[in-house]
Amino acid sequence: MNRIKQVLEEKGIKQVWLADKLGKSFNTVNGYVQNRNQPSLEVLYEIAEILNVNPKELLEDAI
Repeated sequence: MNRIKQVLEEKGIKQVWLADKLGKSFNTVNGYVQNRNQPSLEVLYEIAEILNVNPKELLEDAI
């Protein structure tokens, strides 16, 4: 599970903008945001860099 949706909302960023920055389709990013699919570690780090957050902030605590 990831927190991409929460981080996008906190920063006021739209999924379309993130999809454009990642070079991925809206449907792919929407899958990440809705937790239907999980990004690879490489993509997770890229998302963190784009959003200017620590990659750990994009992950749910397992506890």
